[in-house]
Amino acid sequence: MTQHTTPYALEQIGYTIVRFNSTGIFETHKDHMVDPYAATRAPKGPQVEGIQFAPQEANKILPAMVVLHDRYGLTSHIQELAKGLSCQGYVVLVPNLYGRQGGMVTANAEVADALMERVNEQQALQDINASFEFLNANLTEDTTLERTTRNAHAVIGFGMGGTLAIKTAAHRRRLQAAVAISSTLPADSEMAQRLYCPLLLQTPGKGLLNSAEELDRFCQTAKQAGKTVEVRSYPDASAGFWQSNSPNYRLSDAEEALQTSMNFINKIIKKIP
Repeated sequence: MTQHTTPYALEQIGYTIVRFNSTGIFETHKDHMVDPYAATRAPKGPQVEGIQFAPQEANKILPAMVVLHDRYGLTSHIQELAKGLSCQGYVVLVPNLYGRQGGMVTANAEVADALMERVNEQQALQDINASFEFLNANLTEDTTLERTTRNAHAVIGFGMGGTLAIKTAAHRRRLQAAVAISSTLPADSEMAQRLYCPLLLQTPGKGLLNSAEELDRFCQTAKQAGKTVEVRSYPDASAGFWQSNSPNYRLSDAEEALQTSMNFINKIIKKIP
């Protein structure tokens, strides 16, 4: 994305560590204003932890997106990608999908596979949905209370996170756009019938994660149901092409995938008043 001009520079992006209830129902800043014990009361139920990036511009209401990390966890590389996406003029929230397992981060493929296998899909989708509700509630820790446009939301997922992004698009009615990069399609191809928003699939051309037949079946099922699914393939890329610490990393394809994602999302989000 370095070859493209963005509305904000990296130096203009700030971040906040966030923590909120996974139910998606939580106290707002207004509750805190009238409850003197809100800040010290122990939270009930599982909590979602993550990082939120946003341009540091006062009184600016922005659209938002949720970025879903891959099987290695909420790595520094994912954080860098999220910060870069925020330069496009978005509040970007990255929930830790391993939070219920202690929030581990790893560079070991075997450990990453074990972590991914332990993810409870329904709990993960609940945490992702709560992330969108958190953005709607504008629960920031600074004095600028209103930062995001309600429901002007997109999701971008990488690897494992991309598969969850597809499933989120089939679960969250108010989602506007979804992008899955180098991800495995859900085993249930009929999920394509339930998509609530346009979906962009960006796939490597080598070492296919899905067979051509599986991809075609998913796209045809979506088309027959009147859903929008776009596919962008990178012929010379393999899984992990977007990941800077992967032996399959391809800078030009990685930058193109991110810019293609933003073009897809902007085309939809910018139409929202």
